[in-house]
Amino acid sequence: MSLFASLTDAAYALVRPVVHATDGEAAHNLTLNALQPLPRARHALTSPALATHFAGIEFPNPVGLAPGFDKDARVAHAMPHFGFGFVEVGTLTPLPQEGNPRPRLFRLVEDGAVINRMGFNNGGQAKATERIACLRRFGLPVPLGINIGANKDSADRVADYAKGTAAMAPLADYLTVNISSPNTPGLRALQDKGALEALLDAVAAAQQTGVAVPVLLKVAPDLESADIDDIVKVALDKGIAAVIVANTTITRPPLASPHAGEAGGLSGAPLAALALQRLKDFRAASGGSLSLVAAGGIGSAEQAWERIRAGAGLVQIYSAMVYSGPGLASRIAKGLEALAARDGFARVSDAVGIDH
Repeated sequence: MSLFASLTDAAYALVRPVVHATDGEAAHNLTLNALQPLPRARHALTSPALATHFAGIEFPNPVGLAPGFDKDARVAHAMPHFGFGFVEVGTLTPLPQEGNPRPRLFRLVEDGAVINRMGFNNGGQAKATERIACLRRFGLPVPLGINIGANKDSADRVADYAKGTAAMAPLADYLTVNISSPNTPGLRALQDKGALEALLDAVAAAQQTGVAVPVLLKVAPDLESADIDDIVKVALDKGIAAVIVANTTITRPPLASPHAGEAGGLSGAPLAALALQRLKDFRAASGGSLSLVAAGGIGSAEQAWERIRAGAGLVQIYSAMVYSGPGLASRIAKGLEALAARDGFARVSDAVGIDH
């Protein structure tokens, strides 16, 4: 673990009671304000065992920052300081939007979880483009993913994804097509086979007119077997680089927090079992022919290692940092290196899918 991550974890332990006494969204904004002045990271946490080739991209380590933390690309420049091997910003929509009414972000402390119904609140792609272009000009030591979505009131959501592709692909190492947020009414219907085919055709057409980068598809964990089979078939037919499994869930396992009944997507520890099962389902449905990224409920190196052995080439974290501190990515990456050595693998990537 880096000295920087260790120091920030120590500082977070001191301020966490104050942070958790503050409204979740206000605390998040304060965090972004604190991180924004940090100097641009020039080095990434890596080693021969951690370096990962995935979707045609070289990653210094397989632990990434999930979207939602840095929606508007305000702090991507600083995140490699904390051990992240890649950073995904967004979700960004063509036009700015406020999102859903507040309060819309809730900590479930007793459960190690978060419920959000943010609704793709962001400043829009044009404003983010200025920040990302500046970041690209000065360089970033890790790959940058850009997560794109559709505006809530859009008359043509497929066109929104095409616009997002054309606007953001020239600045991204990869694009994520996010059709799995539960907080934009009707968005998850784009996971249906016919709608998904039309959407990915539009994304591909938008890439033909500009810079082509790998496209990843982010799906919900709340899928049936037939849905998974359809998504795998379409993803393979359309040349999708990888599927991210999974977004937040609208299901509710037993929860202890008084916020358990809040509407929105549940993330954090209670999502772990469902997200792991869906990862296994996608691995089985594709016969290992579709690259996968694991997200949802990952809070330790052991959990990340389980996802990798189940078929994930990369992992992403976010909600667990609320409880474990900003040094979590560094701890997970170093832990993965140790677990790979323990199990007889020279590289973490050698273990992808070994259990399934």
